[in-house]
Amino acid sequence: MNGIFYFSGTGNSLWLAKKVKESLGGEIRYIPNRNSDISAYDKLIIVCPVYSFGLPLPVFDFMKELNSDAPLWIVMNYGGAAGKAASFAYNHAKSCGLNIKNVYTMKMPENFTAVFSTPLIKPYNKGLLKKAPKAIGKIIASIERNEEKAFPSDSPEKHKLYNENKSNWGKMGERFSTSSACTLCGKCVNNCPAENIAIKDGKVIFGNNCVVCQACYHRCPSKAVQYLGKPNKMPYFNPNVPEKEMGTDIVS
Repeated sequence: MNGIFYFSGTGNSLWLAKKVKESLGGEIRYIPNRNSDISAYDKLIIVCPVYSFGLPLPVFDFMKELNSDAPLWIVMNYGGAAGKAASFAYNHAKSCGLNIKNVYTMKMPENFTAVFSTPLIKPYNKGLLKKAPKAIGKIIASIERNEEKAFPSDSPEKHKLYNENKSNWGKMGERFSTSSACTLCGKCVNNCPAENIAIKDGKVIFGNNCVVCQACYHRCPSKAVQYLGKPNKMPYFNPNVPEKEMGTDIVS
């Protein structure tokens, strides 16, 4: 059986994971839950976004803990550029002793709009979503054929930006705040995979353990979550995913 493990803040990776399950079968597991028996799977597929030309911290750590010799494929999606993300993921898997077979990258809508934005992002995203089924279809066909690709070893210097950014991600949490539109509904607290957000004394508190998934920013029903005090003008969530499925396992 296929074990499909995903990390996602705004639905892109969950949508891709669902496409993989739809074609290849298996069970979908949300990586931060860490509640599955890895030995139950004879093929592993990790689906996640590209972060700074590398891996999200929860995925990076999950791979270090993943004790399995089952063949592994990784599917990464990016909004701006992938850079050497595939090479980084492949070599990280190797360093973790995993049976990595291939790493794929594909373009999906940009969700890092708290930092990067463009007035044309909505029509651009619509075009990417229209092309996405064909792109993931090719990747799924490759996995089904058990295709392998080896990536050359990389020196840490080639991933200097990733390593620098990873060490600072936690601190980014303190750059988030809420506006007067906040209703203290607690959705940001429940959606945070790092348990970095709390409500204390009638205020939303952001800690320094952020993993920059931006689920709080994009999925606030009041658009009250701000980055560096700037209004939230471009929330994004993959329109093809029911939000209630985010952060859950899908095993049936």
